[in-house]
Amino acid sequence: MKPILSIQNLQKTYHDIDGEVCAIQDITLDVYEKELISIVGPSGCGKTSLLSILSNLENKSDGTISFNKDNITLGYMLQKDALFPWKTILENCLIGLEINHTLNKETKNRVIQLLNTYGLGDFIHKYPDALSGGMKQRVALIRTLAVDPDILLLDEPFARYC
Repeated sequence: MKPILSIQNLQKTYHDIDGEVCAIQDITLDVYEKELISIVGPSGCGKTSLLSILSNLENKSDGTISFNKDNITLGYMLQKDALFPWKTILENCLIGLEINHTLNKETKNRVIQLLNTYGLGDFIHKYPDALSGGMKQRVALIRTLAVDPDILLLDEPFARYC
């Protein structure tokens, strides 16, 4: 079986006025479809940097990353919910579909079903300030799941509750 994602000798170095900080050094990893992988380590060890590189939000310093599937879709749930306060819960959940130009009646109904499944159906037309912290986390998860990603990247999704 061929991995959906291959990482070879990945490195990330940050530069500042005081010099360099090596956040990631020589990470090599293969990820297969339907595989669950957890990356555990102390604060500052490069977990978020790795996810940000994989999602193309940051550049790597060295190494190779290969996605072995055409038109791969990544879903990246950040550490903070990053909900837009001026958008309703439903509108927040539909953002990825809008950006990808895949919002239609079917995908919108799928998101509404997810909101109902995760206990947020009564809050679809509310704004984020009406929700608890845990509810906001669920909205962020649904927003990430809405694009039906091939690879789901979750950056400390349970940190607030541990």
